Amino acid sequence: MTTLENVDLMTAIITPFDDNDQINYDALERLTNHLLETGSRGFVIGGTTGETPTLSHDEKIELYTRFAQIINGRVPVIAGTGSNNTRETAELTQEVTHIDGIDYALVVVPYYNKPNQRGMIAHFNAVAAAAEKPLIMYNIPGRTGVTMSNDTIVTLSENPMIAGVKQCTSIEDIEYLVENTAEGFYVYSGEDAQALSARVVGGAGVISVASHIYGTQIRAMYDALYAGDLAKAGQLKRQLTPKMAACFMFPSPSPIKAVLNAQGFGVGDCRLPIASLNDAEKSQLAVALDLDADALTHQVAVELEA
Repeated sequence: MTTLENVDLMTAIITPFDDNDQINYDALERLTNHLLETGSRGFVIGGTTGETPTLSHDEKIELYTRFAQIINGRVPVIAGTGSNNTRETAELTQEVTHIDGIDYALVVVPYYNKPNQRGMIAHFNAVAAAAEKPLIMYNIPGRTGVTMSNDTIVTLSENPMIAGVKQCTSIEDIEYLVENTAEGFYVYSGEDAQALSARVVGGAGVISVASHIYGTQIRAMYDALYAGDLAKAGQLKRQLTPKMAACFMFPSPSPIKAVLNAQGFGVGDCRLPIASLNDAEKSQLAVALDLDADALTHQVAVELEA
C-alpha cells in the first residue's frame, strides 16, 4: 500500500468520455501522466470532479481497476465509494478496497438524508468496519446539505481505519483539526483557494481541481514555501486565486473539461445532468483565464508563467 506521507498535492481527476459516452481510458492515461509530470503526487479517482454520480457500479469497478494499473504504484490512489446509503457504501467500499493499487476509499458525508452527528459517527464506523483499506472522509457541506462537526471528525480520527479527511469548510476548521485529531491523521483541504494556507497551518495539502491545468504553478508555490521563500509562494498564490475561482464559474467539471479539450487531451463532454460549456460560456471562461475570446475552441496554452 502506498501511503499519503509527504503527499501535498493530489488531483481529483476527471473521468474522460469518448464520443459514445464511454470512459476513454487512452485519454485517462495521457492525462494522468501529464499530471504526474506537472506536480501531482497522488489522485482521487471517482470523486465529485470525476462525475461519480453518473457512473454505474460496473463502470466504477472497471475505472478504479484500470486506473490503478495506469498508476502502477507510482503514487497513492484514493477511490470514491461514498453514498447516502450506509449498507451500499460499506459493500462498495469493501469491493473497491480489494482492488490492487487502490490505497484508500473516499467516503462522503451522507447527503440528502441529513443525519445528525451521532448518525455520521455510526455511518463512518460501519463503513470502516467493512473496509480492507483505510478511509478518507469527505466533508463538503455545500453539496451534502449537512456539516460534519469538528468534534465528530476528531472522534472518528481515533478509528485506525479512518486515515484522514478532505475538508471543504474554513481554514479555521482545518487549523482545529490539525491541532486536535489523532496523530498521523491527514487533514487535506478540498478547496483550491486554501492550497497554501492549509499547508502553512500544518495540513497535509490540497486535493485539487485546478491542478489539472495549474499543477506546475501549485507545485512551484509549494516548493517556494518549503524553501522559505514566502514572498514567491504568496505571489504565485495571488496569481492563482482568480484562475482557481474560474475553474468553478460553471458546474464542475465543465470548465476543466473545456480547457483540457482545448489543450488536446480529448476528455470529451460531461455526462448529464452536468452540461458541457456552450460557446458563450467558453468565451466567459476564456476571459476569466486571460485567454482570447475564442481560445477554448482552439489549441491553447493555459498555464501561467511559473
